[in-house]
Amino acid sequence: MNSALAPYDLAGIPLANRIVMAPMTRSRAYGPGATPTGLNATYYAQRATAGLIVTEGTQPSVVGQGYPDTPGLHTAEQVAAWRAVTDGVHAEGGRIFAQLMHVGRIGDPDLLPDGMIPVGPSAVAAAGEIYTHSGKKPHVTPHVLTEEEIADTIADFADAAANAIEAGFDGVEIHGANGYLVQQFLATNANVRQDGWGGSIAGRTRFAVEVARAVSSRIGAERTGIRLSPGGVLGDIQEDDREVTYLSLIEQLAPLGLAYVHVMEAPGQRDLVLRMREAWPNTFILNPFTGSEPTGPDALSLVEEGTADLISYGALYIANPDLPDRLHKGGPFNAPDMSKAFGGDHQGYTDYATLA
Repeated sequence: MNSALAPYDLAGIPLANRIVMAPMTRSRAYGPGATPTGLNATYYAQRATAGLIVTEGTQPSVVGQGYPDTPGLHTAEQVAAWRAVTDGVHAEGGRIFAQLMHVGRIGDPDLLPDGMIPVGPSAVAAAGEIYTHSGKKPHVTPHVLTEEEIADTIADFADAAANAIEAGFDGVEIHGANGYLVQQFLATNANVRQDGWGGSIAGRTRFAVEVARAVSSRIGAERTGIRLSPGGVLGDIQEDDREVTYLSLIEQLAPLGLAYVHVMEAPGQRDLVLRMREAWPNTFILNPFTGSEPTGPDALSLVEEGTADLISYGALYIANPDLPDRLHKGGPFNAPDMSKAFGGDHQGYTDYATLA
């Protein structure tokens, strides 16, 4: 058996295999107050044969929301609704972490209560557009977080993590990738602050480290992971000194004893990924760069080679709820219908067939 399909111990949490369902926004939290519904519970339970499921990005606060119909973890109503999801996954023998995603400047006032605007480390608008219920709109210039508001935002992450444990999750993943708030602090174009939260590498990495410290102190390091995307350009991100930045970040995170680092590999970044892997003392999850093709069976060899401990799969998990079985057999694989990936009903969500 390929070792990627063998059991694995994730900081004391037994996993059935080393296949991770990557976090993917699906914009179907149609319950009142940005809550998941029975449809979401079915979707995740169908995929419970993954060694680990990481949920879609879930906002830790009202202002952390950046897309229509994404779920939250900052109210009692949301905690109660997520319980049906975690119970369903656990009933099928699975393990599930909630991804905590604060979008920062990647949002729009249309998605927020009246008078509220997206926030960021600096008053720098992202290039491009955001999708709202009113259609696509240019990104707005964010409100600059004050030092007091930064402290409040870090506390929001910790509170949402505690809510996740109350909702039955096995842990949480801090979203530090894909151009959202944590990576905005890391970026040299989105963070032009000259105080203790910017300027130097120590300043730009500080927010990520303090969020990880607050979350792990609140729920335990063994229940805390973080996702990073060094060299990623989503959300109009530029990282001029990414190698030094990310190796410094890994060095600062290592003493916290987090359960894992989850790296989304960007084109041409394998050398940096390998250096991060070497520097990280605990579980290393990799979502390898595969160009225009979804991550496939060939990626399992990265576990055999020691490049990663676990491999995460995104697009194939949309269309193949029984993905570990299909990987074991070498396919066949359903092709995802990406026209139905975001929003909608059960079609393109819970109606994909299994091999059985």
